[in-house]
Amino acid sequence: MTFRFSRTSFRLTRLRPRVLVLLATATTTAALLPLVTPSDAAVPGRHASPAIDPNASPMSPHHGVAPADAMRPTAPVLAESGWSVTARGTSLTIDMHRTDVVSALVYQPRRTGGGNRLTEYAISLSADGRRWTKPVATGTLTDDTTAKTLSFAAQGTRYVRLSATTPAAGHNGWAAGTERISSSSSPTPLASRAAVQLLGDPGLAAPSAASLPVDGWTVSATDEETAQANDRAANVLDGDPTTVWHSRWSPTTVRLPHALVIDMHRTTAVSALTYQPRQTGANGRIGTYAVSTSLDGTSFDAPVASGHWKDDATSKTAIFTRTVSARYVRLVALSEAGQRGPWSSAAEIRLSGPSDPSLSGSWGPVTGFPLVPVATAVLPGNKLLAWSAYAVDRYGGSNGYTQTAVMDLTTGRVTQRRVDNTGHDMFCPGIALLADGRVLVTGGSNASRASIYDPRTDTWSSTADMNIARGYQAMTLLSNGDAFALGGSWSGGDGPKDGEVWSATTHTWRRLPGVPVEGAMTADPKGAYRADNHMWLHATSQGRVLQLGPSKQMNWITTDGNGSITPAGTRADSADAMNGNAVSYDIGKLLTLGGAPAYQDTPATRRAYTVDLNGGGRPTATRTGDMAAARAFSNSVVLPDGKVAVFGGQGTPVPFSDATSVMTPEIWDPATGRFTPLATMAVPRNYHSTANLLPDGRIFSGGGGLCGDCATNHLDGAIFTPPYLLNPDGSERPRPVITSTPPSHVALGSTLPVSTGSPVNAFALVRSGAATHSVDNDQRRVPLTFRQTGVGSYELSIPSDPGVALPGTYLLFALNTDGVPSIAKVISVG
Repeated sequence: MTFRFSRTSFRLTRLRPRVLVLLATATTTAALLPLVTPSDAAVPGRHASPAIDPNASPMSPHHGVAPADAMRPTAPVLAESGWSVTARGTSLTIDMHRTDVVSALVYQPRRTGGGNRLTEYAISLSADGRRWTKPVATGTLTDDTTAKTLSFAAQGTRYVRLSATTPAAGHNGWAAGTERISSSSSPTPLASRAAVQLLGDPGLAAPSAASLPVDGWTVSATDEETAQANDRAANVLDGDPTTVWHSRWSPTTVRLPHALVIDMHRTTAVSALTYQPRQTGANGRIGTYAVSTSLDGTSFDAPVASGHWKDDATSKTAIFTRTVSARYVRLVALSEAGQRGPWSSAAEIRLSGPSDPSLSGSWGPVTGFPLVPVATAVLPGNKLLAWSAYAVDRYGGSNGYTQTAVMDLTTGRVTQRRVDNTGHDMFCPGIALLADGRVLVTGGSNASRASIYDPRTDTWSSTADMNIARGYQAMTLLSNGDAFALGGSWSGGDGPKDGEVWSATTHTWRRLPGVPVEGAMTADPKGAYRADNHMWLHATSQGRVLQLGPSKQMNWITTDGNGSITPAGTRADSADAMNGNAVSYDIGKLLTLGGAPAYQDTPATRRAYTVDLNGGGRPTATRTGDMAAARAFSNSVVLPDGKVAVFGGQGTPVPFSDATSVMTPEIWDPATGRFTPLATMAVPRNYHSTANLLPDGRIFSGGGGLCGDCATNHLDGAIFTPPYLLNPDGSERPRPVITSTPPSHVALGSTLPVSTGSPVNAFALVRSGAATHSVDNDQRRVPLTFRQTGVGSYELSIPSDPGVALPGTYLLFALNTDGVPSIAKVISVG
């Protein structure tokens, strides 16, 4: 069917996506099915409500059941009609014979035979088949028959190349020689016998794009409702999501298609269009769409973006196949997302231009992991430890073993290991980084167990079981080197999960009867099962701990003797903020971010608060600037300059769902109290995701999911380069260099001599972090006082108080006058 607007035709062709088959009989799993949107009867009007609530209560993740949303692919499967494939050596090259937006490759390994499966891989893209990008995705896969979704930042391309960089044992290449096939060819003797799909525009956000200012813009529509409501086209530019443009439905209905044309009144480089559906009701949500551009408003080019948006209220982005210079941008609605009727509507429309990496930062390629990195810890030797549960992509039961992986940050290679010797399924644990650099992991699926990882020997060992079985508990190291645990009713049966302490001397646990958990709980309607989870703990002097969330009530906790817990006031006007987090960005200063009143199915908040401990015994909580987006299940990282970056999360927390994902990270500046947006992520990071500051000043962000046979398992991560490292053209800024080699251990209260290759004006210690379930209680930044002793020579003063410089492993950064950090030196303080 053809629809005509002015001089341009739009053709909607119904295609049935198929698997690109590289074996005689194609096999398909639930995760490979094309996206299906619900249909329901509805009537037009401003106040019609959706027949399907995308946030309807899923079954509790305690039972390992994912919501229906998690079973759908996060991006449409591209139709492979007309494709051809070249297999040469260890590479497969797909030629789509057209330019399309691609966001992932789905690889289905052969289902018979134990070898010849892809394990280590790289994906590159090309517009012409000759000049290839650097890999947009690399990584390591589990050597099994499950389908793997290999994601990357959505972009326009014609060719996609999948290469086996280190194949599984016995793999001798994709084919003997070169084979060229199409969708109608006969089966080829490819060694892998794999099925491959490509996924299109996920409609989530524009990677690394900056929103263009709307000043002076105007918009027109093919039709608009003015008789029964003021639903004019101009509403999409007014900045108010409660006002909408709606196609005309009275006195007579104008049928599909409908179009909006934005006139920017100047020629501008544009890379994407973001569409915010109406926030009240569901009628008119745009389903199938096409976007085209024009310089004169009369002659429009071929569509630069097309696809089908999901039937929910989250913002969607049409990523252009290329950045174009245009004055006019036209959005054509070809169908209604829920098939409720012939209507179209929009709350807000925005356009994005090219990014400025010096303002937004940039993302590296997506790295595939052989598991969902649910928990991560930064290790000496430039490595990252990650683990999931008894399985790489699911959990359940108390199985006595854990799947782990280590990423070498120097090479990017990821290795996998199953840990059996501790009898501990370490899913949903508490974590503390010990004073000697080892990682203490407690509870979770095996709720009483405690294990220790030693990065010096790359070994796991058991320590004494806890007195109280726990899962989802909070932990922190204490200033005396012991470790404190509180809460954790997710696992381990009924009963109060009061405080207890692990002794670094005796390696045994001691109950704290004076630290009952009740005063630190939220008012979650699920009760203790949800109300004592993921607490925010900050260790201070003399073995004390401030519990500053997620409950709105803060508490001081002492850990000597029987211990005690004393109210420390409320967090200003904050409500309970479960699945938010807190970050120590300066000495005695913390930032809290986001969260929701209940664990799930309640809207999250945009609010952020500072908590200052330097004014005496009562912490002072103050609301600072709001985030641009409400977030729960997000992760936050303190940077060497004292700024705090927050990644991922959902507007409404729903475990195992990618609905309401927040794809644009933000960075908070303590000097201004304001958040600014950063380059957009390629993959949603929600429940079961992590983030960690790395020794080179970059940030790892990864994980999400762990829901078994579902579409929201994210067995991958990516490294973000913050703005302070980049020039506007994306090149790296010159860094200061610490030229001396500090001792491996530095005593509290000592003076540390340091030499640098160029002038610097600041030094900071940032404690190595360990994150899971949005919480990293051990990370903290300690700015150092210093004096210059010569050209490039300095003496740094290490704090004498172990409540300030908590014993353990730190990253020592030097920063120049532009705020650019050095690559850190790793030292132990205590």
